[in-house]
Amino acid sequence: MMMVLWVALGGAIGAAARYLVGVQAIRLFGLDFPWGTMIVNIVGSFAMGAIIALFAHKLEASQEVRAFLTTGVLGGFTTFSAFSLDFAVLAERKAVAAAGFYVLGSVGLSIVALFAGLWIIRAAIQ
Repeated sequence: MMMVLWVALGGAIGAAARYLVGVQAIRLFGLDFPWGTMIVNIVGSFAMGAIIALFAHKLEASQEVRAFLTTGVLGGFTTFSAFSLDFAVLAERKAVAAAGFYVLGSVGLSIVALFAGLWIIRAAIQ
């Protein structure tokens, strides 16, 4: 039961951070493109790569800490369910170029960011 509470606490923190990034993205870039969702997916993927590399190579962490950060904080922060909805909205608006850019940017750059996180942490700890 304690593990569930740690994940829930992390999820609340991640969800609040996602909300704040989304609000700030709207203020900076407007509502024409889902910048907030794309930003959190890329940043969250980078953070996941970095955290996993740290756990694997440098830090001794309990299962509670690991679950709190990965499943909780990052699970609450990243938004691939919102990504799907945003894509559908762009597609229904017939914004084909924007929808394509959104998919390639969100998925492609998130994967690249995860590998960058892995690479940076691995290089830093050697």
